[in-house]
Amino acid sequence: MTAPLFARRSLLVGAGALTACTKPKSSAPLRLATYRGNADSFFAAAGVPDPPGFTHAQFASGVQIAEAINARAIDAGGMSEIPPIFLAGSPSNLVRLVAVLQGDVNNQVVLTPKGSAIRSLSDLKGKTIGYVRATTSHYILLRLLKEAGLTWSDIKPAALSPQDGLAAFQRGGLDAWVIYGVIVQQARAAGAQILTTGLGRLSGNYVVAASSEALEDPARRDALGDYLRRYRTVLNWINADDERWAKARSDATGVPIAYYREEAKARSARPALVPVNAAAIASQQQVADVFAEAGVLSRKVDVRPLWDPRLNAIVST
Repeated sequence: MTAPLFARRSLLVGAGALTACTKPKSSAPLRLATYRGNADSFFAAAGVPDPPGFTHAQFASGVQIAEAINARAIDAGGMSEIPPIFLAGSPSNLVRLVAVLQGDVNNQVVLTPKGSAIRSLSDLKGKTIGYVRATTSHYILLRLLKEAGLTWSDIKPAALSPQDGLAAFQRGGLDAWVIYGVIVQQARAAGAQILTTGLGRLSGNYVVAASSEALEDPARRDALGDYLRRYRTVLNWINADDERWAKARSDATGVPIAYYREEAKARSARPALVPVNAAAIASQQQVADVFAEAGVLSRKVDVRPLWDPRLNAIVST
């Protein structure tokens, strides 16, 4: 998969489409992206007000957020470390990574159906396995196959959105499913079993991405710094009370609170916002190399130009 594939996807926001716009003026308000249930969509619940002029748009995935930044439709948003890899090396890429959000990896799992005979990674040979293309799900699957001494051609891969994957899994169309988030708890409640998790395979690094043009604009760069300070306050609010956090997410998504409680109990780490650092860059490079070796990327890429440490002092304080 290459960056042009992403460029062909539509940028969905709610029921409408957010299209590319012209280069924003320096006085333009900061335009932020989020997706439902993510930490950065709970500023109001945490009692952290937005500065005047901030606007928010909800997306379905980090891939779409990366595309929207590159299309000058938004200024910043969060995602895993993976979507920016597919833009790396492109002369027109505007995505820059300005902070690292360290988080849980136990909510990234391989599920098998109730009563499945699959007991080990080697049992995946010849099986139909669902995954989400160009995400942590895709990366975990590549890592697991290598661990088991298998190749992509040894399985029947099924690239599906999380929603389509759930439908396929529920109707018995998948032998295993590599998936993430609270949907794991939903599937487990119906009898699904966890074969393995992302622990030891994923870094747990998510990123806050911003437009390079916003970073070059002093007014918007200051606004980005303000946003990161407020984001850290929200994370402190989240970490202070697991039950409150579970209720807030349940209220926002309609997912039963019990699922969020279970996710919290199983997590490998609490979320923390940290500055751009060498370990995070090295982690993303390792992921990029895995995708390149598997032929998902057409060539090896250097991820270092994606990273911009200019807001590190703000994130560190």
